[in-house]
Amino acid sequence: MRPKKVGLIVFEHVAAADLTGPAEVFSRANISGGNGCESSCYNVLMLGITAQPCRTECGIVVKPHTDLASVPALDTLIIPGGTGIRNEKVTNKIAKWLNHRSSTTRRIATLGTGIYPLAATGMLDDRQVATHWRYATDVAQRFPSLRVNANCLFVKDGPFYTSAGAMAGIDLSLSLIEEDYGIRVALVIARELVVSAKRSGLQEQYPETLQFQTRSVSRLSELTTWVISHLNENLSLEILAAKACLCARHFTRRFKQEFGTSPAAFVERLRIDEARHRLSIRDNSVEDIAVSVGFKSTATFRRAFQRRLGINPNDYRRRVAADGESVRRLPHSREKAQSLSRAA
Repeated sequence: MRPKKVGLIVFEHVAAADLTGPAEVFSRANISGGNGCESSCYNVLMLGITAQPCRTECGIVVKPHTDLASVPALDTLIIPGGTGIRNEKVTNKIAKWLNHRSSTTRRIATLGTGIYPLAATGMLDDRQVATHWRYATDVAQRFPSLRVNANCLFVKDGPFYTSAGAMAGIDLSLSLIEEDYGIRVALVIARELVVSAKRSGLQEQYPETLQFQTRSVSRLSELTTWVISHLNENLSLEILAAKACLCARHFTRRFKQEFGTSPAAFVERLRIDEARHRLSIRDNSVEDIAVSVGFKSTATFRRAFQRRLGINPNDYRRRVAADGESVRRLPHSREKAQSLSRAA
């Protein structure tokens, strides 16, 4: 088997996480050969604007394998983000090169601010795109023809994949490997990298668990993490109150004050959120998922899922599969991006 070539563009002040995360994921992808040996699925190349070493935002020095003028034929091209790519000269050089190479590259992905040079080519016009929530408003304003989704982890639209960057770059890379070699190969890599779960592109960048934690600096802020790791257990009001070392009545009052919802609603939302992720793995039955996230019966799970998301679990799974676990057809998200920016 001939490895597919994956190229990552490097430049001065590239985001190290955008670079090393996908590089690690793709370099670990192997499949068993007929003779019992493992074959590498990908050959990862660092592509410099020049052949000179580049320093990442955190100071790590990266030496490119080749410069853009000498790049071999690629299967997948990834454009990382970083403060350096917002330099107009850097953006223009990459955009000019992309105009020549896009037609011979099977798929192109951007991470965070890596969307800027690809958007500048016009190839993303009228397409659904994602980027880091901090820059979503700026991207929407500078490129009004883009349909910016301000909050999902990554989006596929045609041969283009755009993402929030950073840790979402790992999620996107796993999804690309799943496209090529199936979910089992992707899950093996996720386990090797000690990734808690393989997340679909539909997951929010700013999930409810993080929102809960950022709202509270009391002992209740630690409760969200504990609940997530105990979803399949009894999470009654009495148990949660005891975990917070409060009586049930005082706990309920404090919880509503800090989080704006009841403990029961909070637990149900987290269970439904986790169920959404597990539904993206086709080997899991709806019945098994319901039990694994703590619902007493499949019927109760289906009613809660329908009530919160307006769709039943089976239809949700079919929709995710049809969208390639990445595209969510939503209107422009400028308003949401602005609210997220104000919260930063």
